[in-house]
Amino acid sequence: MVRRVETCHMHKSLRIAAVTAACAVTGAALYGAGAATAGQSTANSTHEPYNMGLLAKDIDTYYGTTLDANGVYQASADSPYAKDLARIDVAAKKQIDQAVPKSLHKGERPAVVFDIDDTLLLSLDYEKKYNYGYNSATWAAYVNQADRPAVFGSPELVRYAQSKGVEVFYVSGFSAAQRSAAVDNLKKVGADVNLDAGHMFLKDTANPPSYLSGCATPGAWTCTTVQYKSGTRRHIEKDLGYDIVANFGDQYSDLDGGYADRTYKLPNPSYFVS
Repeated sequence: MVRRVETCHMHKSLRIAAVTAACAVTGAALYGAGAATAGQSTANSTHEPYNMGLLAKDIDTYYGTTLDANGVYQASADSPYAKDLARIDVAAKKQIDQAVPKSLHKGERPAVVFDIDDTLLLSLDYEKKYNYGYNSATWAAYVNQADRPAVFGSPELVRYAQSKGVEVFYVSGFSAAQRSAAVDNLKKVGADVNLDAGHMFLKDTANPPSYLSGCATPGAWTCTTVQYKSGTRRHIEKDLGYDIVANFGDQYSDLDGGYADRTYKLPNPSYFVS
């Protein structure tokens, strides 16, 4: 299937993978999760991987990483990262403009779906300070601070979709216990649209919804990211009656599994979620 996607993909289990961070945006690419592009090697590569020290420098260059007066690592507004995001925003707004009248003409209710981590809220400061490592306790504390900056242009895109009569939903890997922190942080960055439980879907492993019964029952969650997110999008379309005209995420697992007319892969050179 042909999708408008970006071609950066990394591996979260290592948090740094053997790829260059300055991955170029391809405006219309074949959606091939796991396919290597020029200058990249996959997790199954048999040759020497890219040097991690050099990769970290490449990531800084891509983000235009700077340390602000409060000791927080920020991306620069004139960085390659910001420019890639701007191109995605232009394409997405154009597609929304075209998709909405078509959806309404067919008697459908148009909707968009956003991931949250590194789609709406940037985690660069955490990645830098923990050397691109991951620890569930430090990550939870970071999320609960509810003070992450926005991914450039994404809150504006949320508001743009709403202004066009599009219903905004969120499907995130946040746990149900992190709902208040997610809501507070999204409000701070200006993505204060449909932040109620009926529009923001989070992982509730203790009491999973019935539409995920194929991989989750109370106390026994076995859903992969793709199963969870595509199953939730199916629920939005089949049970709630919406037509998802666009789905936004920084991971291929945010996008795989169908139930969206168009997918938009935001760049993320820091980690990969399978």
